[in-house]
Amino acid sequence: MTEMAKRVMVSIAHPDDAEFGAGGTIAKWAKEGSEVLLVVGTNGDKGSGDPAMTSEKLARIREQEEREAAKALGISEVVFLGYPDGGLDDTREYRGKIVFQIRRFRPDIIITPDPHRLSHNHRDHRMAGLVTMDAVYPYARDHLHFPEQLTNGLQPFKVGEVYLLGAENPDEYIDISETLEQKIAALRCHASQFLDRSRDISVFVREGAQRTGEKAGLPYAEAFRKVTMRR
Repeated sequence: MTEMAKRVMVSIAHPDDAEFGAGGTIAKWAKEGSEVLLVVGTNGDKGSGDPAMTSEKLARIREQEEREAAKALGISEVVFLGYPDGGLDDTREYRGKIVFQIRRFRPDIIITPDPHRLSHNHRDHRMAGLVTMDAVYPYARDHLHFPEQLTNGLQPFKVGEVYLLGAENPDEYIDISETLEQKIAALRCHASQFLDRSRDISVFVREGAQRTGEKAGLPYAEAFRKVTMRR
């Protein structure tokens, strides 16, 4: 960032997506004074290898895990849209909910998945990125889109920058050396996703952040494709 972002909105598909893709960056910006809103599209109710687990129980578990992880990163607010895992679609309803959050929160920066990865990606990730990008431009900007929101006191808003996580051609690297441990702590909150206790998540995360950092001459980093929106 060229200057401090007062407000950062993170729009992702599942509980734990933000922590995996941008946990260090979120913690870094929050520590520097940014207010962070996390918008989670689905309730994550399918992501379990436990044959005894039910979708209803898993949804409750994952919401609580996300709340704990958000605290670990310094996130100010979490909004759960509640769509079923695997159920995100490019609909007017979903787009309107993202537009509402943009107009309400008025973020300087949005972090969301890159919807244009060439390699196969989770469909929910593609939908979250696609719908969020469309919500940023033109829907949140133009007053004739979702005019019913304006009657509730919201106003159109222009987002300055979008940071696309999971990009195959990143051009922005964030040094997360000082917040790497916070990222690991936040991921450990998602215990339902790490049933294999033989796999140390800290090793996986450190090695990944180190590999990313090497590309930019940094000890540990996260990478994004930055899109500067027209003002």
